Amino acid sequence: MTALPWLDPQYPEQPFPPVEQALREPNGLLAVGGDLHPLRLLSAYRQGIFPWYEEEQPILWWSPDPRAVLFIREFRLHRSLRKRLRNARLHVTVDEAFENVMRACALPRQGQPGTWITPDMLKAYTALHSMGRAHSVEVWGSEGELVGGLYGLALGQVFFGESMFSLRPDASKIGLTTLACQLQRWDFRMIDCQQTTQHLVSLGAREIPRAVFVERLTHDCELPDHIGRWQLDEDLEVDRWQPGDFG
Repeated sequence: MTALPWLDPQYPEQPFPPVEQALREPNGLLAVGGDLHPLRLLSAYRQGIFPWYEEEQPILWWSPDPRAVLFIREFRLHRSLRKRLRNARLHVTVDEAFENVMRACALPRQGQPGTWITPDMLKAYTALHSMGRAHSVEVWGSEGELVGGLYGLALGQVFFGESMFSLRPDASKIGLTTLACQLQRWDFRMIDCQQTTQHLVSLGAREIPRAVFVERLTHDCELPDHIGRWQLDEDLEVDRWQPGDFG
């Protein structure tokens, strides 16, 4: 296997290698080491790179090809999900329980022995949240319990999704739908999904070549930022959106 570049943990401004140097197998593995300093993380996302590793491993940096993205204009609000939005008796907020959402996303899933959301990842993204760069979407049940959500970070007019969880049917879909509606209001271009899942494909996500994704980032990440704590628009009626409203 080709030797991977090692990043210096004492040098957060160290440039990443070009994403074209990422391995084909495993798909997208680009570099090893470094740290999760905010400067390094923000630089990574601007270039289409993200960390993904397990607790016993060094930090691994990835830029897969192709890349799964959800263009806001292509979001699909299916009739069944619209009905669920109206009848689920769930309440959605943003940036009210960031750490709780991350911890819920970190819980082991069925068929998975562990989690890639390590304590260091929790600390790093919580710091980005304090900077107004990372954001959470919370889905609450009728008793005020957290039943779903997602988190990620925003640069320019791109939202980089990191993880989601759901303890009720469609709870994470309801959270993502609400986020997409709000991002459309703010003229966001796309949500980076990193990897393809049927869950995301059902909402309109698709794969694009990494080169196209990175080229878009050079423009979309430089558009006006929405830094700080986010709030949903008071008149945001997600269940009333029509397919043509996105885009």
